[in-house]
Amino acid sequence: MFSKKKNTSEVDYEQRELYENARKRAKQKKRLFQHFVVFLIGAVFLIVLNVVIGYQEDFKPLGYNWFVWAVLLWTLLFLIHFFNVFIVNSFMGKEWEAKQVDKLVKKQKEKIAQLREKVEREHPVNENRNTTEPTPPPKRISPEDPERPINS
Repeated sequence: MFSKKKNTSEVDYEQRELYENARKRAKQKKRLFQHFVVFLIGAVFLIVLNVVIGYQEDFKPLGYNWFVWAVLLWTLLFLIHFFNVFIVNSFMGKEWEAKQVDKLVKKQKEKIAQLREKVEREHPVNENRNTTEPTPPPKRISPEDPERPINS
């Protein structure tokens, strides 16, 4: 219980990624289903509110009852949600995202290589320099002449 050695289960990275992707998709589908149920209940409520109770019966934009426009707008939003979950995600899912990341990484590596070549051309490293020569010791400041500048 208090040991330093942690006993963790070894789940392969790819399996974990597949699990996370499946969990994300299940959550998307669950939210879509919830949206559909709320849409049905809301549409029935709006129809009952206008037709049965008689709320705002006289308000008819473009010749239709107001609840028709509200339900049509909500239907459009639901269809966009549906399109996003089932159509867009299949084209732009994890595989598409991984390809895009790989493509961008490749571009960045190419730019880095080009910059490296440019720097090496403009500032070549002199390999003929004799590295066995000792470097001169740094200049010491002598206490005898305090008026002399340090960097002279």
